[in-house]
Amino acid sequence: MLTHGGDIVGFARRYGVAPLDFSVNTNPFGLSPNAKRALLDAGERAGEYPDPLYRKLRAAIAAHEDVPMEWVACGNGAADLIWRVVLAQRPKKALVTAPTFSEYETALNFVNCHVEHHFLTAETGFRVGEDILENITQETGMMFLCNPNNPTGLTVEPALLERVLERCRACGTLLVVDECFLGFLPEGERLTVRPQLGECSNLLILKAFTKLYGMAGLRLGYCLCSDTELLAQMGSAGQCWPVSIAAEEAGIAALQDGGYVEKTLVFLPPERERVRRALEQLGLRVWPGEANYLFFYTDIPNFHQRLAEQGILIRSCSNYVGLGDGYYRAAILLPEENDRLLAAVERIGRETV
Repeated sequence: MLTHGGDIVGFARRYGVAPLDFSVNTNPFGLSPNAKRALLDAGERAGEYPDPLYRKLRAAIAAHEDVPMEWVACGNGAADLIWRVVLAQRPKKALVTAPTFSEYETALNFVNCHVEHHFLTAETGFRVGEDILENITQETGMMFLCNPNNPTGLTVEPALLERVLERCRACGTLLVVDECFLGFLPEGERLTVRPQLGECSNLLILKAFTKLYGMAGLRLGYCLCSDTELLAQMGSAGQCWPVSIAAEEAGIAALQDGGYVEKTLVFLPPERERVRRALEQLGLRVWPGEANYLFFYTDIPNFHQRLAEQGILIRSCSNYVGLGDGYYRAAILLPEENDRLLAAVERIGRETV
C-alpha cells in the first residue's frame, strides 16, 4: 500500500482510465502560468548542472518571505527537507500529532527515534488543544506540527501556537512547523510563525511550491530557519544538486505570479463551503477544514473503491495513525469536477439504501 495519494498510474492500470484525482491537494487551476513559461525557457539549459547553492532561487524566496537569504534552504520537495532535518539532528525522542502527515514519522523511524503521539480525536473536533503542552518535555528533541493539519485541514489557534513555541524553546526542542498549505488561506499571513524566526533559533518552517503553485511533478520545497548551522547540516544530509534548473526557474517565476495566487484565494473558500455543505446533505460527516481539501467520515463500506469504479480517486485515511476505516480526504477541484464527485457520492448513497 502506497503511503501517499496521487497514484494515478496505478489507478489507470487497474481501472483502464486515468482518474479524476481528488487524492492530492494541489491548486485546482494547475501549474502557475508564469512557471509554465519559465519551464519552456529552462529546457534550453537542460545540459547544464544546476547551481548547487540555488542562489537565484534563495534570493527570490528571501525577498518573497522578507527574511535574510541565509535563512533559506531548498530541497526536492518539502518531504526531502523533512528527511534532511531529521538526518541532521537525529533526535532520540520526538513528538507528532496523530493524525498528521506520515512522512514525519517515517523519517524519524529511520533514525530509530522514539516517536510519541499526541492524539487528536473526533470528540475534540480533531483540533490541537492546550493539553499538547504537557507532551513537550526536556527529552523531546524535535516536534512536528502541521498547520493547517493534513488530513484535517484545521489550523492551530495562534495564541496556542505561540505557547507551543515558548514551551519548545524552554525545553530545547526543535519545532518544525509545516506551513505547506497555509498559502491557501486568505488569513495565512496572520497565522504564520515566520515573524518569530528571528528570536527563535529552534524554529524551522516548511513550505513548498507543490501545493499552492501546482508544481508537484517538479519537486520543489523550501524551509526557513535562523539557525544557519542547522541549515548547513541539512545541506550535507542529502544528495548534491537537490534543485534542478527547471525547478529553480519555475519557482522564481511562480513567486512573481501574484494574480494566480489571488485568483486561487478568491475561488477556494466559497467553493470549499459549497462542497462541504453538499457532502453533509448527502449524509457524510465533514469537518470544517480551512485548507484546499475536506476531511470526512462515512460508514458506507468500501466507499473509496466504489468511487474508483466511477473513475474518481480520493484519499483513504485508514493508514493515518489515529484513524481507521471510513475516514477520507478529498481535494477541492474546479466546480464541474466537484460536481462529478458529488453526483458519484449521491449515486453510492442511493445504492446503499
